[in-house]
Amino acid sequence: MCGIAGILSPKTPDPTSANNPELEATLDPSVIKDRASKLKAMQDALVHRGPDDKGALFSKSYQAALTHTRLSIIDLTDGGHQPMSAQDQRYIITFNGEIYNYKKLRTQLELEGEKFESSSDTEVILKLYINKGPACVHLLRGMFAFLIWDEQEQKAFAARDALGIKPFYYLKQDDSFIFASEIRAILASGFSSRKISSRGVLSYLLKGTVAEPDTAIKNIKMLPAGTYLTWKAGKTKLHRYWNLDFTVQHFSHTKAIEITRTALEHTIRAHLVSDVPVGVFLSGGIDSTALVAIASRLSKKQINTYSIAFENPEWNEGDIARRVAKHFGTKHTELLITPEIAKSLFKQFLNDIDQPTIDGFNTYCVSKLASEHGEKVVLSGLGGDELFAGYKSFSMLPEMMRKSHTLSKLEFIIKPLSKVLYRVLSPRARRISDAINNSASLTAAHQSLRGIFSISEAYELTNIICKKAPKEIVISEPNHPSDADNISHLELSTYLRNQLLRDSDVASMAWGLELRVPFIDRVFIEQISAIPADLRLQQGKKMLIDCVPELPSWVVERPKQGFRFPFDEWFESSWQEMTAPATPKWIPLKPWYRRWSLIVLNDWKARHVR
Repeated sequence: MCGIAGILSPKTPDPTSANNPELEATLDPSVIKDRASKLKAMQDALVHRGPDDKGALFSKSYQAALTHTRLSIIDLTDGGHQPMSAQDQRYIITFNGEIYNYKKLRTQLELEGEKFESSSDTEVILKLYINKGPACVHLLRGMFAFLIWDEQEQKAFAARDALGIKPFYYLKQDDSFIFASEIRAILASGFSSRKISSRGVLSYLLKGTVAEPDTAIKNIKMLPAGTYLTWKAGKTKLHRYWNLDFTVQHFSHTKAIEITRTALEHTIRAHLVSDVPVGVFLSGGIDSTALVAIASRLSKKQINTYSIAFENPEWNEGDIARRVAKHFGTKHTELLITPEIAKSLFKQFLNDIDQPTIDGFNTYCVSKLASEHGEKVVLSGLGGDELFAGYKSFSMLPEMMRKSHTLSKLEFIIKPLSKVLYRVLSPRARRISDAINNSASLTAAHQSLRGIFSISEAYELTNIICKKAPKEIVISEPNHPSDADNISHLELSTYLRNQLLRDSDVASMAWGLELRVPFIDRVFIEQISAIPADLRLQQGKKMLIDCVPELPSWVVERPKQGFRFPFDEWFESSWQEMTAPATPKWIPLKPWYRRWSLIVLNDWKARHVR
């Protein structure tokens, strides 16, 4: 797990070489010096992602300048140093992530005559691209974002993993291409303006996060999940190589359990591949307990587990996490969070986030705990709710759609009435009104359920914050065999990808910690996606529970409790001085998450926008 960055630019001839053909391949030394300075600034901005090593490399033509900061997980020797080159520096790679099937891929390449100089997964990606070209992405199992420069063809190939676990941000400026693992590195390069994106702010206010490919900075984009790009002579092309597909097959309940259990063991075993110990974030819920249950059986070493505890029993999951740890024999460590400790960490959190977000603070705190106890790799149960119907959205959205469809017959009354009464409606009623007024859209209903502000509120606030009216964001509808599959798609591709995974990456990497998500694995999802929704998506994660009989009854029967902090209580007590910017009177800042969202946005804007 690392930080990557780089600058690609078409060759700029030295002005003194006009009458000397032998010098036409050179660059102005001042240009090279300036680029090296910018590259160093990008590297410095990413050092927290890779505290173990760092490197930088120019291609022979100086068209590509790549840098890397390394967190050593696989091949702890200098053989894993990056940027890494091959074939006399024709190919150069900078890579962030982990490839879990790299040993199998390496064996296959060796049978085809390829030779290796290290034991790293980085070299496997590089040699795989040399042999297979862009098709290499279909063979990689893991989380990744990387760029490979081909000096002979003078072109670049960059790719991001299928589910979007690892980030890849980029800026196209004139003919140049600037990329990095975090927006802050691109800003540090000096290439990008610091103008706020009205589309990004609108997305944040509607959803609590900025949805890809937009970012909160104008002109900086995120490479979409499951996509690769090519760059040559200033021209960029994007190609989607993977899409979520629920292709239903007919299985008995017994067969479905067998498929899920086998796939779950395979993905957890793959995610335990490491040259350093692997821990687990343990909340005491079904997902993290299932990981601990299976990982404890598969691992030859005792598993380390980490959790957060609170003084207030209403929010505290420490007791259940300790009980799970004792049951499975893990070495358990917890952090007791008080309002005072949380306030101090929250200030650090605001400094470390890369984009405004409504989430991520919980992962930030538990990542700090794991890192301070020497952990470099942890597993997280993210994805279980999305894949096995753990959220209330799986029952609430169909009901919302039915009611919206019924009420849509009275649209000629409701629309005019809602406009008249809009400002006296509660925040929740305003979002529901949005869904009713778009009764045929499951995506609109999902946004209403997950939303922070209503559409009218978000547009008004965006106009105030950015001093510019944002363009309308067009929403697309999933098209799978059932409503349950469509809801699973929305949870995976919006809430999980744009918020949970992105926040987990930033929150864990802020402490030099690699976070792995066995449920969010391309191979695992492809293996279970054929199970019909009436089996896989039975409410309450019944399929997951059935395939992990090791789960204690006192975990299964416990009511679901989200892993979040009691911010609403803190805002009314010891956090009262944290004030959000003023809003129009008709836009209230309750519930608490509305106030939280504007506090985070205002602080982020003050730090990064000019």
